[in-house]
Amino acid sequence: MDVLINVFVGLHIIGIASLLGGFLTQMKAIGAGTARFIPAMLHGALTMLVTGILLVGLREMDGGTLNHMKIGIKLLVLIVILALVYVKRDDEKVDKGVFAAVGGLTVLNIFIATLWT
Repeated sequence: MDVLINVFVGLHIIGIASLLGGFLTQMKAIGAGTARFIPAMLHGALTMLVTGILLVGLREMDGGTLNHMKIGIKLLVLIVILALVYVKRDDEKVDKGVFAAVGGLTVLNIFIATLWT
């Protein structure tokens, strides 16, 4: 079970890297006002959602203790990210505030995952 959990943790990290990497590659475009959500950002967020749900299920099955408040807040933040990226995914230009919100929420999710013990 530990190997399976570690595989999904790795996939979860790949998802966050895709989401954050997509945001960071658009940093120059934010200044020019031409930033847009690229497909990698949507795919990364979806990967995070699916692997996160699987990780919670696997940890519950394994008998591990979980902080359900932390998981709920992380899920809520991810749903907001997914909603923003999904709704604006076909727009040629995304408002700076919306784009910055996705980046900020992504970083917030990382800090919740790593700092909340």
